[in-house]
Amino acid sequence: MSSYAGTSNPEYVNARVRSRRASLFEEDDYRKLVRMSPAEIARFMEESPAYEEEINALGSRFSGVDLIEYALNASLAEDFEDILRWCEGELYGHVARYLRKFDVWNVKTVLRGIYSDTEREAVADDLIRAGEFDDRLLDRLLDAGSIEEAVEALSSTVFGDALADALDDYESEGVLVPLENAVDRAYYDLLRTDDLSGEALSEYREFLEAEIDFRNAINALRLARSGADLDPSEYFIEGGVLFSAAELQQLVSNTDELVANIRESRYGDRLSDALTELEGADSLIAFEHALEAALLEYADSLGLIHPLSVTPVVSYVLAKEREVDNIRAIARGKEAGLGPEEIESELVII
Repeated sequence: MSSYAGTSNPEYVNARVRSRRASLFEEDDYRKLVRMSPAEIARFMEESPAYEEEINALGSRFSGVDLIEYALNASLAEDFEDILRWCEGELYGHVARYLRKFDVWNVKTVLRGIYSDTEREAVADDLIRAGEFDDRLLDRLLDAGSIEEAVEALSSTVFGDALADALDDYESEGVLVPLENAVDRAYYDLLRTDDLSGEALSEYREFLEAEIDFRNAINALRLARSGADLDPSEYFIEGGVLFSAAELQQLVSNTDELVANIRESRYGDRLSDALTELEGADSLIAFEHALEAALLEYADSLGLIHPLSVTPVVSYVLAKEREVDNIRAIARGKEAGLGPEEIESELVII
């Protein structure tokens, strides 16, 4: 692995990332995919340079939705391994820390699997092996027979202390929100924005602040929806700029005011389309999707302001992650017998 010290190479990395970005699926592609069978989706993916190798490598062992799922996860992991291999110096450090979001994903996936008594194989299929957790740790998590065992398996990781502290709330309320929030807070503490300086890194800091703001909004909405007797202010992630813990606690009960607050903030000018989607969201799920789309749009706008910063890289990471989520949602929707309109409502497209 590259060193965190030394000379960064954003010009080279961002040129490579722009090339990858150009091959991402567009809205018209998704309109085609929602009308295809899983076998047709796999053939469509095979024609894309992003998935051709994975579909061909896995096609002899899997078919249908299974083939799509395994190819998506393999492509995502390979893509981000490539990016880390390209990065040098300080840029490597920022990107490596940001990619630990997939450790967050994997921890939450395992906890949700245990909580809902999902079969081990189904949970394993949803893991994205693109963070820093090795296969041994992931297997230990998959083998955990209880939430407490999973937390114990994570005790020596960056999430260990926060999860241990949240166990009491989980056990008293019986909902995963305290544990999931603990993982989020540990992750964003790891990213830390207070040590970022210089014009290029100021854009990245602004992006991270936006991500924390939007994560706080989503977490608070989920907490309100859970019905648990928990104080939202206790699950507030420090580092954003849009809300205080007290303000957010008031806003989650009124999504119109929440949207107005975002519109009047520094995000408003760059998020007109996304905010219109937010205002039209007819459910909390749709509202969460609109917030995710808004973050994508904001990251893209910052990457254009300072193209030689780390921001275009993390913007691509978000966009690639969203593409994988969209294709997975289409494949699973097809498997469940959903119609095109129902599936399209699950997609996040900007």
